[in-house]
Amino acid sequence: MTKVSPSLRLRVVFGPGVMLGPGKAELLEMIHETGSIAAAGRRMNMSYKRAWMLVETMNATFRAPVVEGSRGGSKGGGAVVTETGIAVLAAYRALEAHLATAGKVEIDQLTALLGDIPEGK
Repeated sequence: MTKVSPSLRLRVVFGPGVMLGPGKAELLEMIHETGSIAAAGRRMNMSYKRAWMLVETMNATFRAPVVEGSRGGSKGGGAVVTETGIAVLAAYRALEAHLATAGKVEIDQLTALLGDIPEGK
């Protein structure tokens, strides 16, 4: 049997079509790291259009924008994760950690019941 390291993929659904999950959280992290929506998208193998659409969705979801961008100029454009964005990301990551700890017994029980898992799946 292939040894597995289970992981949780948390998606918080706030309402119909309004959610925060691992992809949006990673996008926020990448924008914070790179200072650029385009660079963050490239790191995630995502088009700029898709990355920008996800940012717009998150900005519309929360009370205040999570990312603020600036258009290109002589120094080029950029993006910054706002205080709200940092708070959203911190709360999401804390919730992930809490659930992984709180659910460890159940995750171990599920893991013990697994059959063979083919490589690459």
